[in-house]
Amino acid sequence: MVNSNIVARTGNEAMAEAMRQINPDVVAAYPITPATEVVQIFASYVADGLVDTEFVPVESEHSAMSACIGSAAAGGRTMTGTSSQGLALMAEMLYIAAGLRLPIVLADVNRALSSPINIHCDHSDTMMVKESGWVQIFSENCQEAYDNMLQAIRIAETAKIPVVVTTDGFIISHGMERMEMLSDADVKKFVGEYKPENYLLNLEKPITIGALDLTDYYFEHKRQQIEAIRNSKKVILDVAKDFAAKTGRSYGLFEQYKMDGAEIAVIAMGSTAGTAKVVVNALRKKGVKAGLIKPRVFRPFPKEELADALAGLKAVAVMDRSDSMNAHEGPLCVEIKAALFDKGVSKTVLNYVYGLGGREIKLEDIEFVFGELADAAKGKPVSRVSYLGVRE
Repeated sequence: MVNSNIVARTGNEAMAEAMRQINPDVVAAYPITPATEVVQIFASYVADGLVDTEFVPVESEHSAMSACIGSAAAGGRTMTGTSSQGLALMAEMLYIAAGLRLPIVLADVNRALSSPINIHCDHSDTMMVKESGWVQIFSENCQEAYDNMLQAIRIAETAKIPVVVTTDGFIISHGMERMEMLSDADVKKFVGEYKPENYLLNLEKPITIGALDLTDYYFEHKRQQIEAIRNSKKVILDVAKDFAAKTGRSYGLFEQYKMDGAEIAVIAMGSTAGTAKVVVNALRKKGVKAGLIKPRVFRPFPKEELADALAGLKAVAVMDRSDSMNAHEGPLCVEIKAALFDKGVSKTVLNYVYGLGGREIKLEDIEFVFGELADAAKGKPVSRVSYLGVRE
């Protein structure tokens, strides 16, 4: 097991440090709150000669992803960062990057989409592009933001799929925490040297990038892409296993917290999972058989594995930090219900949409959710979809 250095870092600093240690060939980016610091700090590393990266300060996020596509297509190890409206402006190019199977890594600091204008956290930006063909990894804290970035580059380059790693805006991005960093040498060894199989600058093996693909082959190529995303689950787990062997920090597709013997459980992504763990600990001391499932990988969605983990529960509450705008439930809840249905599992599933635009989620809010879950488990009538903490 490698040695770690204990440091204090914000989420943005943690992601920037990971990028520095990875030392990509190209970073193209445009600043946006609350992700500005990620690329701002990295730009200082470039200016100070700490990395060999070509930093491209472009005129928009659309241009940032366009430049990343050009870099990755040419065979360069490529990274960037953004948030909210920046991710929305990138959306057109995100689909192109995924369709071209380019292993770009994007640090996304979760922030609400406008309108109204808001700079605080919810997951509407990431959920907006959940079908773009990118692997999506959520981080609970600064440590996970750092660890996920290091793993993401390996995942992307092995599976030949772009990866977005998220943190919650301001809550994690600007909050300082204790974390453990690997040495530069250990990170270099872990991520390895990038050796692309096909790239535009390989004159010995000429290829075409961005060819027109109409009715004759488009469907077949999208089918290959879909299968690659499905198969990336194994890559994610293999990389996590290697990372655990080196650091002692274990990751999977999702985390099960105090699920042994649990009868009711909350499902929550990102920083809220940390708050929920405190509530679960308190409830367990009172004899309540409560647990938590924290999805780490939202795409590819681990539906079979999650359905198995939830099968023995009496009732489940899914907490969504975004809404599907009339799909009845939030996006995470829709996925959970579909997973249970496909597995033939009949289960009481409650959905709580919360924290939109950065509305604070408190311990008592999650205690309330567990209280309603306990009632639902006993067969008492409880609203299946609730907007937690809203004044209405």
